[in-house]
Amino acid sequence: MELPAAAMRRVWLRSCGAASRPNVFPRGFLSNPASRRKCLSTSSRRSIAAAEIDFDGPQSAPPPSGDSLPERPQGAPVNLDRLRIVPASPSYFTARPNFTDDLLRLRQVLRRYEALPLAPPGSAPKVAWKTFGQYKGTSMEPVKVSRYNLILDVLKRLNQIHPSLVPEEVTEELSKFKRHVDPHAYKPPPPQLDQWGRAMSVGKRKSSVARVWLVEGEGEVLVNNKTLAQAFARVHDRESAIWPLKVTQRIDKYNVWALVHGGGTTGQAEALTLAVAKAMLTHEPLLKPVLRRAGCITRDPRRVERKKPGKLKARKMPAWVKR
Repeated sequence: MELPAAAMRRVWLRSCGAASRPNVFPRGFLSNPASRRKCLSTSSRRSIAAAEIDFDGPQSAPPPSGDSLPERPQGAPVNLDRLRIVPASPSYFTARPNFTDDLLRLRQVLRRYEALPLAPPGSAPKVAWKTFGQYKGTSMEPVKVSRYNLILDVLKRLNQIHPSLVPEEVTEELSKFKRHVDPHAYKPPPPQLDQWGRAMSVGKRKSSVARVWLVEGEGEVLVNNKTLAQAFARVHDRESAIWPLKVTQRIDKYNVWALVHGGGTTGQAEALTLAVAKAMLTHEPLLKPVLRRAGCITRDPRRVERKKPGKLKARKMPAWVKR
């Protein structure tokens, strides 16, 4: 026997548990017009909100005056939950708000005055900028060295403006990052030998880094606790590693102990060239002209050029086919 639709609906509601569900409103609540109007109507309450953030204006806008706030009865409590607190800077929600504000402010100044003439090459004022540790201590933020270098790049570009045309705004920004020392009077201390008579130096080439300890001896060379022949299979790499000793005829006068990492054998051998030459200058500073003519104390900044999209290598293009 087929049940009618109303009976089927009651059976379905009873199986779902809807029949035992309590009523939301008590009996006769919605029949009262006053209760219905109070329940279904929304009270129009005036909200107190701060002004909109002007991202193009100054970084720190003054707080709104009392005239701009809606009138409130004297002595009435303020609902702090309904107030919208506006940060002092748009960078408030970044990981490093102080650093972001400094970088954006400097870049804005650079865009404003980048068309000014520059000083001749090599004649820009010499400035001692704040060290990374000093800046990190003042900002109290986890800033990396690479990010602080972005600020230094903008500062150096602003410092290249011709001294007779430097605006006052640029001078104020540069003074915030200067150290109160005379850059011309500072001279780095010369490298010294340690208590065992060793000279320590660091050399780099491509992505290789070499640290060398040079001491007077009989001409022994150890690279990563290996002999020169074990560390470098190619004869050219062996000659490059000890080239400063060979060009000054001091192969049998010094012992070399080196730690090298990164890159390939050629980069490591040429990094050793620079490191050994710098260590020799600690022992014998008068060898600098000879080593410079031999090209041993000049850092080679060249690196492997990156591959470009659409090319087989850095510059090689695929073969052109006419059809």
